[in-house]
Amino acid sequence: MTVRHFLRDDDLSAAEQLEILELAAAMKADRHGFTPLAGKAVAVIFEKPSLRTRTSFEVGIAQLGGAPLIIDATTTHFGRGETLGDAARVLSRYVDAIVIRSGSDTRLTELAAGATVPVVNALTDGFHPCQLLADLQTVRERLGATQGRILSYFGDTANNMANSYALAGTLAGLHVRLSGPAGFEPDAQILAAARAHGVVEVLPDPAEAAKDADVLVTDTWISMGQETDGLDRRTPFLPYQINGTLLLPAKPGAVVLHCLPAHRGDEITSEVMDGPQSAIWDEAENRLHAQKALLAFLVDRR
Repeated sequence: MTVRHFLRDDDLSAAEQLEILELAAAMKADRHGFTPLAGKAVAVIFEKPSLRTRTSFEVGIAQLGGAPLIIDATTTHFGRGETLGDAARVLSRYVDAIVIRSGSDTRLTELAAGATVPVVNALTDGFHPCQLLADLQTVRERLGATQGRILSYFGDTANNMANSYALAGTLAGLHVRLSGPAGFEPDAQILAAARAHGVVEVLPDPAEAAKDADVLVTDTWISMGQETDGLDRRTPFLPYQINGTLLLPAKPGAVVLHCLPAHRGDEITSEVMDGPQSAIWDEAENRLHAQKALLAFLVDRR
């Protein structure tokens, strides 16, 4: 059987995505009732700092009965002095899956090309597909279903979160809106791929994007690695802040999401983040359950 990787959101079909989300719900209802990784090990590699990703994967692998092997790439010889393909071949002899949080998508694909076990993208510059599984699980919990709902993303529509919302959102049957300032537009190839599955609109006017939305979501205006690029993001992005005013044209009871960490007072206000429409803390918890379901799905298909 061909090994399955999860490098970007559309590596899953719509049916497979739904299967994982339903399994995630079952695993959340019974945290210690599923042990498909008993006797197995998963390498979790970090080339970027992490809090939620490391914790959720380490705890989740243990709850599935497996052994998490955390590798800090800054203090090991991973990827130094040998190709990533060679490192993947070696790791594949030791573990049953590889999870990596990296920068370049090229590094991710090189690792996957050499691996004979599933490779999971735990965040790259291009995509954050594990986060989207957690977000979709949260939407299902709050709204009952994703099909036909409107999800509006505000902020940097050229970043990895916007890419993943477009791809995963359309697979889940969401009507996706991307709203951000000029100079930070979505990638044309990502839009084309997403539109092959469903509806994605690019709406520069944030009020128009918020109108009748079921879900409003944002991300930090400065992604990891952009801290020193010298660009002024606060000025162009401020109109896209999720605040009480932006919630007004949305549907009553619309759900608010943020993948965290949040910069309160920039992309989202504390009033909204801590308010009754926020599902941000459930969303953070659901990283654990969605990733457990993903790993069980991938390892089962080796």
